[in-house]
Amino acid sequence: MHLSDRVTGLFLVGLGAAAAYGGWLLPPVPGQPVGPNVFPLVIGSGLALCGLAIAFGIGHSFEEEEEIIPLEGGQAIAPTGRLYGLRALLPPALLLFYVMVADRLGFIITAALIVYVTATALGARWKLSLPLAALAPMGIHLIFSKLLRVPLPIGLLPMPW
Repeated sequence: MHLSDRVTGLFLVGLGAAAAYGGWLLPPVPGQPVGPNVFPLVIGSGLALCGLAIAFGIGHSFEEEEEIIPLEGGQAIAPTGRLYGLRALLPPALLLFYVMVADRLGFIITAALIVYVTATALGARWKLSLPLAALAPMGIHLIFSKLLRVPLPIGLLPMPW
């Protein structure tokens, strides 16, 4: 395990703990089972747990890293490909795409496109990307729209429920 992994993990634990504590301090809304205090509490707790997993190397095999990076004469070869360097632009480009078209297309269609593009950019095959792009936005829509009562853009595809 590298020191930078431990530092990053512990930073995420601290950030998640601060968000969870801030959510815990928010007063609940009377008469609502899920108020504004729940979201930062859940997200902060999840972030802290992920930070602990990173800090202690849970679920990561460091022996596999040597197999992934090809060596040529003892020197690591940098990953190549026409679009490899453009991957860093993917998150802001997808965020901009969502902001520009979510009201017109709706949450389901926009999120499905974003999930599909992200999954394929990360190397998933279409057999995994398509079901993920179809199911993930519907699940997110049900959680946020129905459970948390967050209004999401309807657009072209109104949900029957």
